[in-house]
Amino acid sequence: MITESIDELKDEVGAKAACEYLGYPRASYYQNTHNYKRKQNLSLPKVQPRTLSERERGAIIEVCDSERFCDLPSAEIYAALLDEGTYLGSISTFYRVLHSENQVKERRNQASHPPRKKPELMAMKPNSAWSWDITKVHGPKKWVYFYLYVLLDIYSRYVVGWTIAGRECSEIAQDLITNAILKEER
Repeated sequence: MITESIDELKDEVGAKAACEYLGYPRASYYQNTHNYKRKQNLSLPKVQPRTLSERERGAIIEVCDSERFCDLPSAEIYAALLDEGTYLGSISTFYRVLHSENQVKERRNQASHPPRKKPELMAMKPNSAWSWDITKVHGPKKWVYFYLYVLLDIYSRYVVGWTIAGRECSEIAQDLITNAILKEER
């Protein structure tokens, strides 16, 4: 109500004098006026001037879904159309339109493989299956490591053999496995 009175007076005497005369803070007047204008602007949808029309969007979707281009990515479709002298939009426009239609994904038919079962070792008695690993162990100084080679019996979790070495080497692992087999055969 008071802002309307200020609006009437401000054309004749100015907003500052009208606010002083009515005893209303000028900052509050401007804040209320701007908030009112801001609320009016928020109710209107913002439309970009270069937005594609529905006809143009439909043309892009129709071309991308055609038999000729259904297996190609947007960049290749764009290039092929340019070679023919047709311009429907930029590459990013193609992606944007296809994304709005949930078509930005692998467009070719893909073979689906059945899920693979992870291999699992089963042991029904001791010494029927062993597992081995090499673990890096910190040494006495920084950047010094030792390598712990361990052979485990899967059934009993018994350490069949182990050794520590200064390097990782296939000969060390081979000697460990050979010695463990000879020890367990006794």
